[in-house]
Amino acid sequence: MFQIIGFVVVFVMVFGGFALAGGHFDIIAKAAPFEFMMIGGAGVGAFLIGNSAKTVMKTIGDMAKIVTGPKWKTQDYSDLLALLFQLTKTMKTKGVIALETHIENPKDSAIFQNYPRILKDHFATDFICDTLRMMTMNLEDPHQVEDAMEKQLEKHHHEVAAPAHAMQNLADALPALGIVAAVLGIIKTMGAIDSPPTVLGGKIGSALVGTFLGVFLAYGFVGPMAVRLKEVYDEEHAFYLIIQSVLVAHLHGNAAQISVEIGRGSVPSKSQPSFTELEEALGSIQTDAG
Repeated sequence: MFQIIGFVVVFVMVFGGFALAGGHFDIIAKAAPFEFMMIGGAGVGAFLIGNSAKTVMKTIGDMAKIVTGPKWKTQDYSDLLALLFQLTKTMKTKGVIALETHIENPKDSAIFQNYPRILKDHFATDFICDTLRMMTMNLEDPHQVEDAMEKQLEKHHHEVAAPAHAMQNLADALPALGIVAAVLGIIKTMGAIDSPPTVLGGKIGSALVGTFLGVFLAYGFVGPMAVRLKEVYDEEHAFYLIIQSVLVAHLHGNAAQISVEIGRGSVPSKSQPSFTELEEALGSIQTDAG
């Protein structure tokens, strides 16, 4: 919602200020379609040249996140802590054999099925199961497991955040593309150098519309959109960092209740359940995974 308001404010304040200052929209209105074609078309072409098909498609698919925000909501964080509590509790009280039935086929697991949104996220599910599988293989050095998890998280975040970098690169390019459009306008103006001053003024004004649009689009829209996407990706990444925190704490020999409390500390503040809320949620869980 705030992003939509922001778009409107940028547009209204810039063009409203121009109108109140006595500006006329005739030249802008006449030049804008052609300038948009040159700047927007060149920007799209450069975007396609500089990014893989996967990044391009993911950028298009993730544009809605600028408004809707991260996919993980407050309840999802509580669900994640509850899921990890059940898995680590099962491993401690019933042993590796009981846990294997859940991590080998999570889709058929009675524990995972209680949390369909997490189960639907392939990376979260695989990350949990692969790490627990390493533990069952007696790879119990917490530092070694943590290092392996860190590398996996870093790779995943780098791949997921590619659209934000692509958008930022486009924002950086738009002012220069606006200058290209302006230069072409100046070339056109020089071809009519013998025209009256009023005609030359209009042509120069049209050329400057290109510079204006390039800078306006870069710093008013595309750049902020890239920043917003990065913010969303960083918050979604925090979800996976909680998994790391809980499982590493479990490796250090902490009880399941303590491990998830450590993970609770990594939950973003706006979505973080209180100690009492988490305690009540865990108290109502049926820990019998059989």
